[in-house]
Amino acid sequence: MKVLLAGASGLLGRKITRELRAAGHEVAGLGRGEGSAVRADLLDPEAVLRAVDGLGFDVVVHAATALQGKSMMRHQDMAATNLLRTEGTPNLIAAARETGARRIVVESMMFGYGYGDHGDRPLTEDGDAFGPAQPNPWLERHVGAMRTKEELAFTAEGLEAVSLRFGMFYGAGVTETTVLPMLRKRALPVVADQGRALSWVDADDAARAVAVAVEGGRAGQAYNIVDDAPLGFGAHVRAVAEAFGAPAPMTIPLWLLRPAPLAHTIMATNLRLANAKARAELGWAPTHSSSVDGLKALAEPPLVVAA
Repeated sequence: MKVLLAGASGLLGRKITRELRAAGHEVAGLGRGEGSAVRADLLDPEAVLRAVDGLGFDVVVHAATALQGKSMMRHQDMAATNLLRTEGTPNLIAAARETGARRIVVESMMFGYGYGDHGDRPLTEDGDAFGPAQPNPWLERHVGAMRTKEELAFTAEGLEAVSLRFGMFYGAGVTETTVLPMLRKRALPVVADQGRALSWVDADDAARAVAVAVEGGRAGQAYNIVDDAPLGFGAHVRAVAEAFGAPAPMTIPLWLLRPAPLAHTIMATNLRLANAKARAELGWAPTHSSSVDGLKALAEPPLVVAA
């Protein structure tokens, strides 16, 4: 099939492109950069329609974000991604209609279930609300953007929509470029997890889920794309240090993160997701059951076979 991919130049987008092409699909990236086959600012509706004029696609994928792993400290760091979700999605839906696409696959995140303490029960797509109103205005902007993105996709007339709700990313291109350098510089403190946990997913597995959803999954459905073993943020960072032989992170009180309110909120969140629906309906499963196992595999040197 022919796939139009918004966000192709990002880390996840590059991995998605690789997976789609490996599955035999043609991929055209939509973005502002010179490397994009379809050049347009996703936030400019007229430019998007001009860019796709005369083109035909079977599926559109919305994986465009402006997230930067090293700068996810302030609420303002989410502003550009929020706009891509609320303002960019209608433009991409219009492009899908213009090019004759029948399906749209959209990226979402676990925090769309809301920040805070959700207890120890893994949340499910059909049993738990997505996009609940948040008491904090900043958090409402973040969660509301994810809520809006899904609603726009699911209510787009004439399009089959599938949403993938990803856990926290780790893996090749993520761990060794963001977490590991900070650990080696002793610049990444953590807080005591105190029973809190988050769901994780290897970025390669996330990309594979997108490739699967291009062809599979029920229209109008969302799928949690996470591994089997939720893990506290502090425990995950310590697992990175152990796997790569880096210095263990320093543990600090949670209140010390208040000057970095987004990081403080994430560290204080207890949010576990179930992946049974993705396993049953998409046929997707994580390569590694836990991020601990995935990190160990990532740190192992490649096996060199003598000629």
